[in-house]
Amino acid sequence: MNITENAKNQINEIINKAYEKAQKEGALPSGAPLAGQVEVPRDPSHGDYAATHAMAAAKAMRMPPRAIAEKLAENINLDGTFFESVKVAGGGFINFTVSEIWYAKALDIVDEMGEDYGTVNIGNGKRVMVEFVSANPTGPMTVGNARGGALGDALAGVLSKAGYNVWREFLLNDTGNQVDLFGKSIDARYMQLCLGEENVQFPDDGYHGDDIRALAQKIYDTDADSLLSLPQQERIQKFIDFGLSHNIALMKEHLERYRIKFDQWFSESEMHKSGFVENTVELLGKAGLLYEKDGATWLKNIELGGEKDEVIRRANGFFTYYAVDIAYHRNKLERGFDKAIDLWGADHHGHSKRLMATMTSPRLCAALGVDGNKLHFLLMQMMRIIRDGETIKISKRTGKALTLNDLLDEIPVDACRFFFNARPDSQVDFDLELAVRQDSENPVYYVQYAHARICSLIKALADEGLLVLPIREIDTNLLRHETEKELIRQISLLPEEITLAARDCDPSRINKYVIELASRFHKFYNSCRIKGEQNELALSRLKLAAATRQVIKICLELLGVSALEKM
Repeated sequence: MNITENAKNQINEIINKAYEKAQKEGALPSGAPLAGQVEVPRDPSHGDYAATHAMAAAKAMRMPPRAIAEKLAENINLDGTFFESVKVAGGGFINFTVSEIWYAKALDIVDEMGEDYGTVNIGNGKRVMVEFVSANPTGPMTVGNARGGALGDALAGVLSKAGYNVWREFLLNDTGNQVDLFGKSIDARYMQLCLGEENVQFPDDGYHGDDIRALAQKIYDTDADSLLSLPQQERIQKFIDFGLSHNIALMKEHLERYRIKFDQWFSESEMHKSGFVENTVELLGKAGLLYEKDGATWLKNIELGGEKDEVIRRANGFFTYYAVDIAYHRNKLERGFDKAIDLWGADHHGHSKRLMATMTSPRLCAALGVDGNKLHFLLMQMMRIIRDGETIKISKRTGKALTLNDLLDEIPVDACRFFFNARPDSQVDFDLELAVRQDSENPVYYVQYAHARICSLIKALADEGLLVLPIREIDTNLLRHETEKELIRQISLLPEEITLAARDCDPSRINKYVIELASRFHKFYNSCRIKGEQNELALSRLKLAAATRQVIKICLELLGVSALEKM
């Protein structure tokens, strides 16, 4: 139930009825379309809702927008509506101010829906896959993976709240050149343990991290130098199997610590073993979309709308990552999802653009029997991690990366989830010192403190016999102070924020919304006493505080952040 949407719909009806009346009286010309936008102004002095219908109709009516707005306002009837007044402003805005009926209804909806408040149904049960993190299992997950995890999981939560049937998926890149190099790196470290570090050269492009040394040490502790007699490729494959199994188990453990669980960990290697990649390439060949050059197989991607043709199979017979991506996205679409969302880092911008052109090409879609328009690529900017005013360098290959697990040893999960979900389309600085500060400068602390403050207030008043009552036993007309009204208006916006966050695939809207909600609560709390007030007013204000607590908790749960009761 979305009172903001209901109010907007009601304004559209009010204005159209006013237009019908104005036409009959000859005040406005007939036959002109009247379909403006209704928005919630940022500045409360512009009313609670502002309509642009007069400006939208100015060209068709051949009249100044303000003149149209004034004629409409003269014919508006607000009886039985959510609104108490209407005013024309600026170049033709029609501003509406809500009545006590609206405030009462807003709180009534929160009370009625309980934990389901904010739920909307723009998804209508459609199946949506969100694929995120999908880190290479060749090393520990980094803070870049941490940001993708927070954004992807929050997006999945928002989509669920908006009425979609959501599937969370992690793609395991457990084959290919990087995995081969991973095995060779472990092998080199193992050989160094057996023969001496000075006697075995480490690959220049190998993985230099301490995690590779640790894996080699585990193998050596179990098998000593008994594996030296194995053929090198057999030994490397053994190390790959061991290393991947170990790292994937750690990934699952660390992501669970990060409060993220996936519905499926999809294995790239299984797709190869089943012949799905090969079959996909065969279908492309049958459709005349491939050609041979320099011993390799190429996709005619320029013909499909891409910037350049892509190698699909190398001269050595191995499929490229581009071929695997086409096959994987074909697999996604064949599983019946109405929408499949990929959340990738900004460094994938070029690849995502080329792949999107490929997958949405009518010729390729016909060849594979899929609808590529169901695919959506979201790119997130990276975060700079700041400690003591300096940026921490991040490089998985050199082993100098700050891992997700190390980060969670230093910073609470709540702070990581909240900070990493901020502004996905912008680079953000994550100040490690700010994330653990317990003051209003730390946004997650600021919001959690508001929730804990309300919990303490409710408990203290309950001990004195003042309990939170059902809304039907409360006189909401007593909530007339401006800070009370501001707080109710902010509470009322959650369903609209869920709608917009799901529509735009932008879960960071919830961060901004709940910070503003906490701010308005603190203002209300400092301006309006509860304890010591006349009983009916105290009960009304206590109910408003309880409603705020409920909405803060809903928002924090969407973000994977704890709603603390004590701080």
